[in-house]
Amino acid sequence: MISEEKYLIFDSSSIINFSMNSSLDTLRKLKKMFGGKFLITLPVKYEIIDHPKKIRRFGLGALQIKKLLDEGVIELAENQINKTLLNEQTREIMQKANTTLIAKNEPINIIQEGEASCIAAMILIKGEKLMVVDERTTRMLCESPENLRKLMQKKLHTGIRINKQNLNLFKNITIIRSCELIYLAYKNKLIDLTNGNVLESLLYAFKLKGCSISEKEIEEMKRL
Repeated sequence: MISEEKYLIFDSSSIINFSMNSSLDTLRKLKKMFGGKFLITLPVKYEIIDHPKKIRRFGLGALQIKKLLDEGVIELAENQINKTLLNEQTREIMQKANTTLIAKNEPINIIQEGEASCIAAMILIKGEKLMVVDERTTRMLCESPENLRKLMQKKLHTGIRINKQNLNLFKNITIIRSCELIYLAYKNKLIDLTNGNVLESLLYAFKLKGCSISEKEIEEMKRL
C-alpha cells in the first residue's frame, strides 16, 4: 500500500480521448492544478503506447502519450504498488466482472485487462482517488449494475440475470469521465480558446470521440 495522497487512475479510453482531441497539453495543465498523481497501469500502457506505436495509423499519438509518461505527467501505478499484488487483484476483478452477468447460463465478458487493472489499483491505493474512464460498460458495472443488466438484455435480446455476490468489489469505485476533466479545465481557464461556443464544442468533441455522455448532461454542464 502507498501513502495518503490524491490520485487519478486513468483507463485507456480517457487518455485516448484527450489524444484524439489534440488535448494532451491540457492534461499537463490539469496535473499542475490537481496537485496529485496521474496513474496508469502496465496493461493500460500497453493499450495506449506499446501496441499502437507499432501501427502507422496510431504511432504518432502513442509517441505523444509516451512523452507524458517520460515527463512524469502520468506515472505507472506499478512503481508504487506491489506488482504481484496488483496482478492478483486484477485477475480477481476480471473473474468477478466477467461472471457477473449471466445469459442462458453462460457468463458475459464485459471488461478487459486494462479496465480491470484500473479497478484493482483503485482498491489497493490509499488516499483520495478517482478512476477516469469513458467506456460505459465499466462505469455502469460500478455505478448501476442493474441498468447495465437491462442494457445488455436489450442489446442481446435475451434474459440476463446478475450474480449479486460479485458486486461488492465494484460498489466503492468512484468514476469520472474525460468530459468532466475537460469541463474543469475550461472552468479553470486552462483552455486557450476564448471565442465561440468553446465549452459546448469541447464537450461534443469528447462525446464524439468516445466519452459516454448524453446531450442532456451536456446541456446541464453548460448551465453550471
